Amino acid sequence: MTIHPLASPHSAPAQPDLTGGRRIGVLLSHGFTGQPASMTPWGQHLEALGYAVEIPRLPGHGTTWQELNTLRWEDWYAEVTKSLDKLVAENDAVVVGGLSMGGALALRLAEDRPDIAGVVVVNPAVASKRLDVKLLPVLKHLVGSFPGIANDIKKEGVEEHGYTKTPLKAIHSFMQAWPVIIADLPKITVPVLYFRSTEDHVVDEASQPLITSGISSRDVTVVPLANSYHVATLDNDAEQIFAGSADFIARVTSAS
Repeated sequence: MTIHPLASPHSAPAQPDLTGGRRIGVLLSHGFTGQPASMTPWGQHLEALGYAVEIPRLPGHGTTWQELNTLRWEDWYAEVTKSLDKLVAENDAVVVGGLSMGGALALRLAEDRPDIAGVVVVNPAVASKRLDVKLLPVLKHLVGSFPGIANDIKKEGVEEHGYTKTPLKAIHSFMQAWPVIIADLPKITVPVLYFRSTEDHVVDEASQPLITSGISSRDVTVVPLANSYHVATLDNDAEQIFAGSADFIARVTSAS
């Protein structure tokens, strides 16, 4: 399988001979202004264990920030829903996961879809303490973008390949989805694995207590990542995410 390192989606079939005869699917979503490159190493690790992995490129990502600014939350959610439908049709069980906005998309899928076996999130965003967020309804009409949020990575020499600009109309659309996601968190009853960087310069501490206290599931595990920044899937703790999520997926998709 040939995967363009920047913009192409990642897709791989299940290998039931490696997973006890069951076909297990995993949907992974990248974050806002990012692209599949930030998730591909994680996906490849799970693929090698026999899981069918889908990493869709969210609309407006991997192209230009100006294009992204013409798209909205509904467009990104439709894309991950399409990938989930494919995985559900082809597999016996499916787990969803994501980084940052991808984590918010994964949570929303778990709220809407009873056919998900578990959720894995890495530094998900559903809230912010930033004061300028309150000004976005006005600022988005006056200013096209803010400085970029990509490449918050502690490990030297690693590139997320995200945009250098943050399009305001697009990110405001994402933030408008937050109240609905938060209100529907009690609908999540499946197991949740939550990886959280102890130092994150993109997503502040406002999201974690809302998520962990709002979910109805009694099977919620929070794993701190002590040596990574926001894009932890490419950072020093990436292997911890890969191994921990693999164990979690095996557990929650077990036929027993």
